[in-house]
Amino acid sequence: MSENEINLKEYQLHEGDTGSAPYQVALLTQRILHLTDHLNLHTKDFSSRRGLLKLVAQRRKLLDYIKGNSEEKYQEVIKGLGLRR
Repeated sequence: MSENEINLKEYQLHEGDTGSAPYQVALLTQRILHLTDHLNLHTKDFSSRRGLLKLVAQRRKLLDYIKGNSEEKYQEVIKGLGLRR
C-alpha cells in the first residue's frame, strides 16, 4: 500500500459492506487524499478543487451522523483515519 491508501476492510461492518457510514468516510478520505496530491501538482485545476470541497463537505456530514449515533465509533473512525477534530 502506498502512503495514501487506507485499508478499507477495517471499516466494513461485514463482508461486502459498502454502505455503512464508517466505510463511506474511509472511502471519501482515500479519494480526498488522492485529489489533494493531484492538486499539489496541478494548482490551477479549479474543477478538481471544487470536487475536493464537495467531498470534504460530504465526509463532514457523514462524520456528524456517526457522532450523533455513537461517540465511541466516531472517535474510533477519526483516530483510525488520522483526522483532526
